[in-house]
Amino acid sequence: MNKLINYEDKIFVAGHNGMVGKAVCRSLKKYGYHNIITCDRSDLDLANSKAVDEFLYQNKPNIVVLAAAKVGGIYANNKYPGEFILENLMIQTNVIKSSWNLNIKRLLFLGSSCIYPKFCEQPIKEQYLLSGNLEKTNEYYAIAKIAGLKLCEGLNIQYGFDAISLMPTNLYGTGDNYDLETSHVLPALVRKFCDAKENNLDKVICWGDGSPLREFLHCDDLGDACVFTLENLNFNRINKILDLEDYKISHINVGTGSDLTIKNLAELIANEVGFEGEIVWDLTKPNGTPQKKLDVSLINKLGWNNRISLEDGLRSTIKEYLDTIS
Repeated sequence: MNKLINYEDKIFVAGHNGMVGKAVCRSLKKYGYHNIITCDRSDLDLANSKAVDEFLYQNKPNIVVLAAAKVGGIYANNKYPGEFILENLMIQTNVIKSSWNLNIKRLLFLGSSCIYPKFCEQPIKEQYLLSGNLEKTNEYYAIAKIAGLKLCEGLNIQYGFDAISLMPTNLYGTGDNYDLETSHVLPALVRKFCDAKENNLDKVICWGDGSPLREFLHCDDLGDACVFTLENLNFNRINKILDLEDYKISHINVGTGSDLTIKNLAELIANEVGFEGEIVWDLTKPNGTPQKKLDVSLINKLGWNNRISLEDGLRSTIKEYLDTIS
């Protein structure tokens, strides 16, 4: 297949300071794309429509990767629902609308597996979107991401705007957030067990009962998936390959296709850290969705597979966390 982008393209990565944005930039450079535009939040407020319009008009990128978002775990989503839906809606609407108005060649929107229903058939296919109720603990964030996906899809269908969306599973890795109030489960557990080992604690308290099943993808794998998608996949190519009569795909799942319980994850991290104390489960805290394993057969069929195992990813993530606190 002919590549859909070229090495001379000017690529704007919105959200380049976040874990995902940094991973996208690393992968772009690794594969030979060095004409990358970034902008710090202090210089460009993505929630300001006029500022976004002016920035894109002045810098004239050919490609836009929308990795900017307000993100967090169960605690943050429950505590700040208004912020999560409002800020994400404003950021993504401004960037997508402005990119469309300025005839940007390609736009890649990054969402989340939380867009799918709470009690979804497993593994979760792209077609299961909007087939049931969302998980309440991240409903506001999920609705914002669904809106972004559908905005890309609508502009694609009606105006031919070349926008495509990737829906990654739970992410972790270089540059993750380890704040216990706002982080996701894996970095939170890494911090808890590392701190417990460092301070000779005899127990670590974890949320819920440990039974939920989760899938984890290293952010560098997602970065590579983004480059692969920009180079090879668009709305027409995907749907020509699938040839589904009653459904059109405008978003693609990205993950490993395998999961484990939070209990097993905690034990893996404890073993890697060398923590030998007790793991206590706080049953007063929510579990969240029982299982969220993505069906990644589509992106695998299209030619992409993850390469970083959970064991290797955890090992490097724990080392990186320890390096940041040493």
